[in-house]
Amino acid sequence: MSLPYAILTALLEKPSSGLELTRRFDKSIGYFWSATHQQIYRELGKLEQSGAIRALPRPHRPTQGQKKEYEVLPAGRDELAAWVAKIEDPKPIRDALLLRLRAAGVVGTQGLAAEVRRHLTLHRAQLAEYRAIEERDFGEGRDSEGDRLRHLVLRAGIDLEHFWVGWLEAARAELDTMDPTDTVGRDTGADAHTGPESAI
Repeated sequence: MSLPYAILTALLEKPSSGLELTRRFDKSIGYFWSATHQQIYRELGKLEQSGAIRALPRPHRPTQGQKKEYEVLPAGRDELAAWVAKIEDPKPIRDALLLRLRAAGVVGTQGLAAEVRRHLTLHRAQLAEYRAIEERDFGEGRDSEGDRLRHLVLRAGIDLEHFWVGWLEAARAELDTMDPTDTVGRDTGADAHTGPESAI
């Protein structure tokens, strides 16, 4: 579960209240590690209980209705540093659209072309948003180590969106050549195979 480490990272960048954290997740961290508001508040409670973070004191102010602002304690920083250095294998791709394309090979592509076009529109919009963030936040003078690492994360998002846009354009072109109701000649079982089963 990487959410606590995402929260620790965000709090080390800037001490924040739970509400501020949820807004930051909606605008930045959530692009690559999403979480609901409830999950964030629940994780804040666990991190505070474990001694990884603490609520900042607010002297001479009324506490009723006051938003708690959190900062990371040394134990939390150590935990995050250990996680950064952790060995972890890449995760396999799990994308429902890829599975649906595979299923269309046996039941037909009815309705799938429209869904591919919708995904293409969404990925084009996300790519445009990432490019706007890059232009706004990573111009000249933003070359500290932190800026360079944050830019690398953004570049990963940009490159992934480039991939999906290109792949979806190719998928759309393929689907446009197919009869959505035609299942004749599709692989429908063992008898349809004349050679070794495909690895994909």
